[in-house]
Amino acid sequence: MTHKAGFVSIIGKPNVGKSTLINELVGAKLSIITAKAQTTRHRILGIVSDENYQVIFSDTPGIIKPKYLLHERMMGSVEQSLQDGDLLLLVIAWEEKQLDEEVLKRLQKNKAPVIGVLNKVDLATSQEDVVARVEALKKEITCLDFVAASAKEKFNTKRIFQLILEHLPESPAFFPKDQLTDRPERFFASEIVREKIFMYLREELPYSCEVEIMEFKEEENIIRIYADIYVLRDSQKIILIGAGGRNLKKIGTEARKDLEAFFNKKVYLEQHVKVRDNWRDDTNYLKSFGYTD
Repeated sequence: MTHKAGFVSIIGKPNVGKSTLINELVGAKLSIITAKAQTTRHRILGIVSDENYQVIFSDTPGIIKPKYLLHERMMGSVEQSLQDGDLLLLVIAWEEKQLDEEVLKRLQKNKAPVIGVLNKVDLATSQEDVVARVEALKKEITCLDFVAASAKEKFNTKRIFQLILEHLPESPAFFPKDQLTDRPERFFASEIVREKIFMYLREELPYSCEVEIMEFKEEENIIRIYADIYVLRDSQKIILIGAGGRNLKKIGTEARKDLEAFFNKKVYLEQHVKVRDNWRDDTNYLKSFGYTD
């Protein structure tokens, strides 16, 4: 039997449920999920291997118009993902009333075949509405197929995976069979802490934060993680820490629980909040946080 392998780039605007979908397709939580837009900032590969195939899912930030250098770096990772993709998984949310212009621009430049996903159909009021919406989308976008799905409810995700396997090119595997992702442990530690910042802080503050793991020490019975959280201003540092350290303690407690579940090991987490003016537009800071040109 022939072996299939290839890269599947997942794109869409923010808050369409891409991260929930990739976690479901991969079978593991690789991408952080919150109700806020632009939670995903990095390109993350999720690798699913079998004797006869290897699917490399590429999750990317939601497509936006850049406001500062961080956004430009994020959109650069989207462009790179599209260039690498053997297949493109276009995710559109049920709430979207019309196709996003920035997404359409990238679709027009894309040469890889497209599988469309109308996600969050659990929000629809009737099956007839879903069918009508899918048929309308098929007329707007040239796709191999269009699937109505709900990643949250695990509806039709197996159908999406099967479609991907049907259209994946013949190729040897790109990664070892037991490799799940291209990202190191430090990356997932920082993302889990950042997820909790998004979950427990309001308004724009989470968008001004970045997390850097300064030390990651794995001992026999415990992992010791030391994280620096960067904000733009002193006023943000005060809010993040909270009265009597309440906010920072809540973030740390919830992050530690998820870290222990992720690494299947006891975790000690220590956090420090630091001010870095204008880090979102500083090339050196962005490079240290993993945002390359």
